[in-house]
Amino acid sequence: MTTTPPAPRTTGAPQKSFWAKYGYTIRQFFKFGVVGGSGVLVNLLVVIICKKIYPHYETPLFNLFGTPWSIRLYHLYATVAFLVANTWNYQLNRMWTFRSRHHGGWLRGFFPFLAAGLAAFVVNVIVQTLLINPTSPVALPREVFDDSNGFRTLLYWATLIGTLVATPFNFVLSKLWVFAGVRAKNVRTKNVRAGERPHGSGE
Repeated sequence: MTTTPPAPRTTGAPQKSFWAKYGYTIRQFFKFGVVGGSGVLVNLLVVIICKKIYPHYETPLFNLFGTPWSIRLYHLYATVAFLVANTWNYQLNRMWTFRSRHHGGWLRGFFPFLAAGLAAFVVNVIVQTLLINPTSPVALPREVFDDSNGFRTLLYWATLIGTLVATPFNFVLSKLWVFAGVRAKNVRTKNVRAGERPHGSGE
């Protein structure tokens, strides 16, 4: 009499592949990067327009609480550019990156997105200031970026680098906070369509 060897025992749920676990987030980050890339161009375009209107972007506006530092005109340019680009990015992310039928009102989502953007904006301004301030250890070399033409304009490069550094912060806050409710509603909708009962529902 022969006996069939027992089948190997499996413990736990089957392991998901890397793409199955993180593919959705990677796709979202790619979309967010595309939207962010367009936002970088919008941001830079606004800064260029501001500089064309008044080119002396290092002009101090007011002293910062009695310290040796000042808020300068390029900080104002950065603020205007941020508000325009943030609105642009929000609308595109709402329509594409985090697209859903479960979005709330436009303003209801915009203000959290603006708040998340402000955190990234602070990072942007800090990087920008460090790159422009000639006393900073990471300041861009003035002999290269001497404002002799658009390609060598210090403000443009500082704006571009600062925006790129701040983009990951904006993505994380947008995904985990601003559009987190949308993601949760999408999951619940998929569960209902699959015939799963909502957690905690009675008979």
